[in-house]
Amino acid sequence: MQTDSSFTFVLFGGTGDLSMRKILPALYEAHRAGMLAASGKIVAVARHEEDRDGYLQWVNEHVKAHVAKNGVDENAWASFIARIEYVKLDLGNAEDFVKLRDAMQDLPSSRVFYLATGPSLFVPICRALASVGLNEHARIVLEKPLGYDLRSSNAINDAVGEIFAEEQIYRIDHYLGKEPVQNLLALRFGNALFEPLWRREWVESIQITIAEELGVEARGDFYDNTGALRDMVQNHLLQLLSIVAMEPPHSMDSDSVRDEKLRVLRALKPIDPREISRLAVRGQYHSGVIRGTSVPAYATEPGVKTDSATETFVALKVEIENWRWAGVPFFLRTGKRLADRVAEIVVNFRAVPHSALGASALRAGANRLVIRLQPNETIRLYCLAKKPGEGMNLSSVHLDLAFDQFFKEGQMEAYQRLLLDVINGRLALFVRRDEQEAAWKWVEPILNEWAASGKPKPYAAGTWGPAAASAMLAQHGTCWLEEEN
Repeated sequence: MQTDSSFTFVLFGGTGDLSMRKILPALYEAHRAGMLAASGKIVAVARHEEDRDGYLQWVNEHVKAHVAKNGVDENAWASFIARIEYVKLDLGNAEDFVKLRDAMQDLPSSRVFYLATGPSLFVPICRALASVGLNEHARIVLEKPLGYDLRSSNAINDAVGEIFAEEQIYRIDHYLGKEPVQNLLALRFGNALFEPLWRREWVESIQITIAEELGVEARGDFYDNTGALRDMVQNHLLQLLSIVAMEPPHSMDSDSVRDEKLRVLRALKPIDPREISRLAVRGQYHSGVIRGTSVPAYATEPGVKTDSATETFVALKVEIENWRWAGVPFFLRTGKRLADRVAEIVVNFRAVPHSALGASALRAGANRLVIRLQPNETIRLYCLAKKPGEGMNLSSVHLDLAFDQFFKEGQMEAYQRLLLDVINGRLALFVRRDEQEAAWKWVEPILNEWAASGKPKPYAAGTWGPAAASAMLAQHGTCWLEEEN
């Protein structure tokens, strides 16, 4: 359904990898689906191409390969390309922004500025926009990472906040735009069946995993100064945790949702530095085999220091100090070069307190909800049923909601949903500053302890990480989902 909201979408870093792989393909899909106002314009900003023709050639060569599985509709592609303007601009030269202002004079005045650049350019770009009056009636999108720690994050937020009001700032976390995350909200707050069970009396433990088969690829220099805790835990995993654990919001408006997420982040039990070795596992991949192919060790990747102590794997035991979740362990895990590419949330319900049906009804994990975010987006509910035949023998069965099979219309990609929300001024799926601060405050003691201690535990590429991550769960009488027989 086409929106009535006209817009000018300005893409800084218009020739960058993120623009080619995610942003422009998402805008194309929204255009092809008729979800963008006909008068909406896209202004790409870069310094590598001399003119619009050269830039459009670049887009044709680099974006089409990343358009979603439906392929390219050439008529839709041609009309999409017609939306695009181009401004050659040196981001380090504030005077060049006069050219951008002049190029936008006759374009719609509802403006979105998407900063698909390194964080070091966020503040200079914002100041340059303000110097030519382009910060008024505008929204600005900031990609992660937003800072290296709490201090640097606050410095960026302070500087950007002097130019844009908080309601103009969209800190993007693409995991919040994924369809199963939206369905998690629907599952919890739209169904009387689950909400009474979503608490400490009925939940034994919760796991949240984001696993990657890929290594650092061409990002070795960036990653070696970042690590998995900053790159994935401080944002993606803690945001998913807050969605899973939040109280029912008053409504789905932006501040109601984000207020409840903030309460979860502020209720995270601080990890005592003396307990970090027991509650936080860090690892670094060594050489190994993934799907039959040998892959190198992290320390030999381009851009990585040979004596690097940067973690490529993190597993944490987290507790939330409130009435709903007191005593329930949340196990968070992320890593590179693991055995599979998967992102999922596993809710393990408690076993029945007494079974008249035999010991099989008391086993751990008999009742479980698995919410798969990628690669195939599904929700699966496990329960026990009687096996056919004589005797009361129970076996695990499951009910599936596979979105691509149940809903005939295609699913919206995360970036497509989030970009449409920016264009239409919806903030609920974007991170508010106080959320970000709360996440950094909780993560920083771990960062500081690891910076002062030894190297991460090694694990072979193609496995599920260091054995210590499994041992951490075994201490609580449970295991990771893939370890179940």
